[in-house]
Amino acid sequence: MRRRKEKQHANHERWLVSYADFITLLFAFFVVMYATSKADQKKQAQAAASINSAFKALGLFQSPSTIKESKPSQNDTGSPASSEDTVATPLNVVLGDQMLASPEVQQDFEKIKKHLEGLLSNQIARHTVALRIGRDGLIISLREAGFYESGSDTPHPGSIATLGEIAEALRATPYDIRIEGHTDNVPIHTEQFDSNWELSTSRATHMAKLFIIGHRFSPGRLSASGYAEFHPTTTNSTADGRAQNRRVDIIVLPHVTTTPRPVIHLPAARPEAVTAAIPAAAMAERAAATPPPAVSR
Repeated sequence: MRRRKEKQHANHERWLVSYADFITLLFAFFVVMYATSKADQKKQAQAAASINSAFKALGLFQSPSTIKESKPSQNDTGSPASSEDTVATPLNVVLGDQMLASPEVQQDFEKIKKHLEGLLSNQIARHTVALRIGRDGLIISLREAGFYESGSDTPHPGSIATLGEIAEALRATPYDIRIEGHTDNVPIHTEQFDSNWELSTSRATHMAKLFIIGHRFSPGRLSASGYAEFHPTTTNSTADGRAQNRRVDIIVLPHVTTTPRPVIHLPAARPEAVTAAIPAAAMAERAAATPPPAVSR
C-alpha cells in the first residue's frame, strides 16, 4: 500500500534570517563610524589649525573685534554719522575653542613683542606704534600720523629708521608676515588713488617692497592686502577714532608645523646700524609721483 505524502507546511519565519543579517551589518556600520570618530584627535587638530593658518596667510579671515554702537553725531566732515558707522565684526573662522598657536609659538611672540617694545619705546609713547598679540598673531600697528603723509602710499623719510628696526627684528624670526593697509571712512579721490581700496592696498604692497628690497626678506614669507575702511579698530565718528583706523598692520603669523623650528636669537640692545634709507626704487617712485591735492584724512 503506497504511503501518502504529507503536505509540507510553508515556513513563515524565514524573514528572521534576513532581519538578523541586517542587524549584523548595521552593528558593523556603527562600529566603523565609532572607530573613525575616535581617530587620532591630535592629528585632526593639527590639520584643522594648518588649514585655518593657510587661509589667514591669504588674508581671508581676521580676528573678531568688539562691536561698538555709535550714536548719530556730527563728524569732522560736517555730515552726520550714520547708524552704519559702527565697528564691523570681520569674518572669522574659529576651528573649535583652541588657540591657533602652540604654547611655544606664543612664547616666541611674547619674546618678539618685548624686544620690539624696547626698540620702539619712543614711538609707542607717542602713540604712533601699538603692539598686541591676538588670535591672528603678533600685530604691529603703524598709524598714519607717524609714517605717512596724508593721501600718500610711501613712508616718509623720517619713519624709515623705525621701519628698519622692525624689519630687522622680524627677519630674524621663522614666521611669515602679512601686511595690511587700513583707512578711515572718509572718501579719497586723487589723481593717484580713486578710492580707499587703492590707497590701503598700495600702502601694504609698498611696505612689502621695502621689506624685500631694503631688508632682504624672502618674498615667500610676505603677503599684502588692503581693507580700506571696512576693518576699523574703533569708531569713525570722532577725529581720534579715524586717526587710529588709518594704519598699516604688520602681522607676524603663527606657524603650525611638526618640524623643529629655528631658535630665535634677538639682540639684547638697540642695533647701532639699521638700514635707514628708502630703497632706490621707492625713492624714484616718490619723486616721480604727482603731489596729491590736499585731502582731509
